[in-house]
Amino acid sequence: MIRCASTFSCRNNSINTRKLVSRNPIRQILVASLLAALIPLSAFAIEIETSAVGLSGVPLDYSVSDVAPGAAVRLEAGGSTYTALADAEGNATFTDVTIANAGETSVSATADGQTASQSLRVIPGWVSVLPAILAITIALTLRNVIPALLLGLWVGATALRSFTLEGAGRGLLDSFQVFVTGAIADFDRASIILFTMMIGGMVGIITRNGGMASIVRTIVSRAKTAIGGQVAVWLMGLMIFFDDYSNTLVVGNTARSLTDHLKVSREKLAYIVDSTAAPVACIALITTWIGYQIGLVDQALASIPALSAVQAYSVFIHSIPYSFYPILAIVFVLMISASGLDFGPMYKAEVRARNGAVKPEAVEALPAIQGDELEPKDKIPLRAFNAFVPIIALIIALLASLVLLGEGDSMVEILETTSPYQAMMYSSFVGVLVAAVLSIGQRILSVHETVDAWYGGLRATLFGMIILVLAWSLSDLTATLSTAQYLVTLLADSLPVALIPAIVFVLAAFTAFTTGTSWGTMAILMPLIIPLGWAVMTVNGIADASGMHILYSSVACCLGGAVWGDHCSPISDTTVLSSVASGCDHIEHVRTQLPYALLVGIVGLSVGTIPGGFGMPPWISIVIGIVILGVFLRVVGKRAEAS
Repeated sequence: MIRCASTFSCRNNSINTRKLVSRNPIRQILVASLLAALIPLSAFAIEIETSAVGLSGVPLDYSVSDVAPGAAVRLEAGGSTYTALADAEGNATFTDVTIANAGETSVSATADGQTASQSLRVIPGWVSVLPAILAITIALTLRNVIPALLLGLWVGATALRSFTLEGAGRGLLDSFQVFVTGAIADFDRASIILFTMMIGGMVGIITRNGGMASIVRTIVSRAKTAIGGQVAVWLMGLMIFFDDYSNTLVVGNTARSLTDHLKVSREKLAYIVDSTAAPVACIALITTWIGYQIGLVDQALASIPALSAVQAYSVFIHSIPYSFYPILAIVFVLMISASGLDFGPMYKAEVRARNGAVKPEAVEALPAIQGDELEPKDKIPLRAFNAFVPIIALIIALLASLVLLGEGDSMVEILETTSPYQAMMYSSFVGVLVAAVLSIGQRILSVHETVDAWYGGLRATLFGMIILVLAWSLSDLTATLSTAQYLVTLLADSLPVALIPAIVFVLAAFTAFTTGTSWGTMAILMPLIIPLGWAVMTVNGIADASGMHILYSSVACCLGGAVWGDHCSPISDTTVLSSVASGCDHIEHVRTQLPYALLVGIVGLSVGTIPGGFGMPPWISIVIGIVILGVFLRVVGKRAEAS
C-alpha cells in the first residue's frame, strides 16, 4: 500500500489559518506557501491497496482510492492493464488481477492525470499453504501444538518479509508482535476468551460448592453405565443447539464429572462435544450461525441478477437436506454412544478409561499445565441446585441476550442482527455471579474460598486459550497470504456441473483444515461458489428450477465442508475449545476424532454429495449413509472392556 500524499481538511486549514495570518505578514506568506504545496496534493492524492504479497498465477483483488467519483482509473500490474470507474466514494476495484511470475514487480495506477506506483513482491502460490501444512504436520508428529503453531507463524511471517536471514529475523518478531497481538486485540475474540474463562470460573465454583458432585450422583442413579452416560452427553449437545461455542463449553464442563465417574475417556467426551456442537448449530433453524450464514448467502445472491430476488433464508432451508456431513456426524455420534463400539485410537483410549485412567498418562511430568483438579469442599451438603441454577441462569441469560441485542420482527431477523459475543459475555458473567451468590449465601464457601474456586476453574482454561490465540494468529496469517484464493485457483479450474457440490465440499474442507476456521472459510468461499456454480449451470443450460439442487447442495457443502475441515484440524478454534472444555489433551482429541470424522465425511461425500449432484433425492442418500455407517461400526468396532 502506498500513499502519494497526506490528506488534510482544506476547509479547516483555511478557517484556522485565517486568524493567524491576519496579524503576521511573514506568517501569512509561510502559511500560504504551505497551503499552496499541500492543497493540490491532497485534492488529487490517490492510493493503491493490494495484498501484502502477490501470488504468482493467482487472481487477486486490488483497489485504488481517493479518486474523483466517476473517474476512469487504469491499473498496470504484471505486464497487463486493467480499467475501472471510481464509485461515488472515489474507490475503484479491480478483480481477478493476475501476475504470472514470482519476483519483484511494480503496480501503478493512473487517474485524473495523477499516478501512484508501488513495488509488490510476488511469491509462488504454494508458499501460502506452507505455514498451515507445516504447523499441522509438526503438531501431529510432536503431539504438541504450541511449538507447531509458533513455527508455522514464523515461516508465514518470514514469507511476508523475505526468505533471507534478515527476513527470518524480522519474521520471528512479527509473528508475535503483529499477529499474536492482533489476534488478542480483536473484540470478538477477546469476548470468546473472557467467556471461556468465566465459564471455567463458574464450573470451578459449582464444583467446589458440591453442586456438580450432586448432579453426577443424581445422573449416575439413572445413567449407570458408560453407554448411558455417553447418550446423556449426546442429548445435552442437542439441547444446547443455539450456539456452538456455548454448546461446547457448557456441555463439556458440565459432563466431565459424569463421564469421569462412569470411566468414559476424556477423548470420547471431547469427540461427543465437538461433533454435536457445530454440526447441530449449522443446520438448526434458530442459532447464532443462521444470521451469519444467511448474510453470506444473501450477499452472493445479490451479485447475480437472476437470483437477486431469491430469499437467502429460503435457499438455506432448501440446503439443509443436502448437509450430509453434519446430519451423519450427529447420527454417528449416537451410534457410537449407544452401541459402546469403537475403533482406532478411540478404542485404545476407551480401554484405558475402563481400567481407571480417563486421561492419557503423560510421558513427561507437566505440573504447570496439568495442575491440580478441583474437588468439592469437605463436609458440605451436596445440593444439585447449586449447579443447576447457575447453568440454567447462564443458558437463559444467553438466550435473552441474543434476543434483546438483536433487531427485527422475526426470530430470524433478530438472530441475523444480534451480537453473539456480547451475549456470551453477559451470560457467563451472570452465571458466575449466581454461582457465587448461592455459595456465599448458604455459607458453603466463604468469599475467599469462592474467589479461589473461581480462579481454580479459570486457570484450567489458560493453556487452551494460549493455543486458541495462536490458532487465530495463524488464521490471520493465512488470510494475509491469500491462502484461500490460492486453493480456489488450484482446485476449481474445470468444474463438471454435477460435481460442483463435491468440489466445493473438498475445497471448503481443505480450506478450513489449513486455516483452522469454519466461519472464515464460509466467508471466503460463499461469495465465490454461488456465482461460480450459477455460471457453470448457465453454461450447461440448467440455470432454472431443474438445476437448483446444484445450488442448494453447493451452499450446504460450503457449510458442511467447513465443519468437516474444522473437525479434522488441530489448529481449529472449536477443536481447541472442545479439548479445553472436556479437559482433554488437544492432540489426543484430534488423533482420536480424526478417523471418525474422516469416515463420516467420506461416506457423506460418496453416497450423498456426489449422487446428489446427479439428482438423487437427499433423503435416500441419508438413509444409505446411516446404513453404511452402522454396518461399518458393527464389523470394525469393538467394545471396550476393563482388563
